[in-house]
Amino acid sequence: MNLTTQNIKTALMDIEETSDLLEKAMKLAGLVTCLFREAGWPLVVVGGSAVEFYTEGAYMSGDIDFCRQILTPIPLRVSQEIMGKLEAAGGPRSWKVAGLFVDMLGLLESESIKRCTELQTPYGPVSLIPPEMILVERVLAAVYPSRDQEQYDIAKKMMASGLSKDAAFDWSEAERLAALPAFNVLCEMQNMKKDVQNELKMSR
Repeated sequence: MNLTTQNIKTALMDIEETSDLLEKAMKLAGLVTCLFREAGWPLVVVGGSAVEFYTEGAYMSGDIDFCRQILTPIPLRVSQEIMGKLEAAGGPRSWKVAGLFVDMLGLLESESIKRCTELQTPYGPVSLIPPEMILVERVLAAVYPSRDQEQYDIAKKMMASGLSKDAAFDWSEAERLAALPAFNVLCEMQNMKKDVQNELKMSR
């Protein structure tokens, strides 16, 4: 998808007029991804933004977090020029575009053996960090160094999403990641899974 200046202006108007925050974030993620991909820099949505997309808005992060997929850093001048096309304010690593914040966090770090998930948006595909990786990261943040209720609630939302999409969520991979020394939260994740399963049964 080759974006001309007029295409970008039209897309920005559409995004600014989109009232649904999840839809708005997805559209902007697609537009940003497309522009950086055209410049040779493939991006992946990570962090709370990925949770937002996987849970279909059950959790809203308020910003869009990207990591790059290749080792070579994106020159700050390049980032500024690309984001300038989107009439972005701020920089050099955090911008405000169409009322939303966009952050560039650096190189993608993932111990998962799974490929990134591809999400289709009106402005092109967006890559999301594997859901198993996101879940384990959130479980770790929820229980260590001490229980964090906000992170615990986010982890439970991600857990519920995984349980409702068993065909797409690889629990063996999630358990493998949780057992790694880098995380070491397998028991905590299994206990949380039981709690969420019980909550889902009671809500039916």
